[in-house]
Amino acid sequence: MKELIPDALDGERVDRVVALMTGLSRASVAGLVAAGAVRLSGRTVTTRSTKVTGGSSIDVELPGRADPEPVADPGVEVEVVYADGDVLVVDKPAGLVVHPGAGNAGGTLVQGLLARFPDLAGVGDPARPGIVHRLDKGTSGLLVVARSAPAHASLVAQLAGRSVSRRYAALVWGWPEPPHGQVDAPIGRSRRDPTRMSVSSRGKPARTGYRVRTRFDSPQPASLLSCRLETGRTHQIRVHLGAIGHPVVGDARYGGVREGIVCPRPFLHAEHLAFDHPVSGERLSYSSELAEDLRRVLDQLA
Repeated sequence: MKELIPDALDGERVDRVVALMTGLSRASVAGLVAAGAVRLSGRTVTTRSTKVTGGSSIDVELPGRADPEPVADPGVEVEVVYADGDVLVVDKPAGLVVHPGAGNAGGTLVQGLLARFPDLAGVGDPARPGIVHRLDKGTSGLLVVARSAPAHASLVAQLAGRSVSRRYAALVWGWPEPPHGQVDAPIGRSRRDPTRMSVSSRGKPARTGYRVRTRFDSPQPASLLSCRLETGRTHQIRVHLGAIGHPVVGDARYGGVREGIVCPRPFLHAEHLAFDHPVSGERLSYSSELAEDLRRVLDQLA
């Protein structure tokens, strides 16, 4: 992988920059640095704390992968709400995995996009081309995908600089108090179950803002929230809301399945996305209506 470092990452540590651009953990990046697999402007990096300069080139020899690169699959239908030569904005349905991984070798969003936009194959990580952020399989809504190397670098920098706006609709059990606030708690892998995330002092910083939009009394107390991501950790909203005693309705993994409200999946929808266009600089903003299965859940409540 070879890309130019966006100005927004000027002065950052090289291990953080590589982690942001590749999706690898900082520990994995440290291994790449030790192996001489990271170069800045042609010079091999020997210390992971080395600071980068905006506009310079970074070249990373990614380790070999056991899984093959994704293959285009025209059978995967993806709603594209915006497309140009640099970015795509898609509205992902629930049940669709974003890119291939353990247990999900085919039928992913990336493979559907590759069928329509084959130039994605050369953007970013070959195993997840164009992907700069993800939505869980059970989450519906908006996702931005990079279609060019400069766009990939820009979107990674915007996400790191927290200038990308991401708002979610979430139905939770109970009535959060206060009705608006922020959950600021680090998130890491659970020691008991590595497929789960948890609030942990060993985790990475994570912040989620929330606001109650509607309270419901029947058939059980519940609240419809607007949630804003200030960071983008795995399962962040689900973990944070569960940690404050208000798990997402329908979320079996984090304690959100209870009697009284029937929901086919975690009630979580990425309803708003805004970012600066990587080339023009124009602020782009998109909204997605609540998915039909979630609207039917709200119809149960009063």
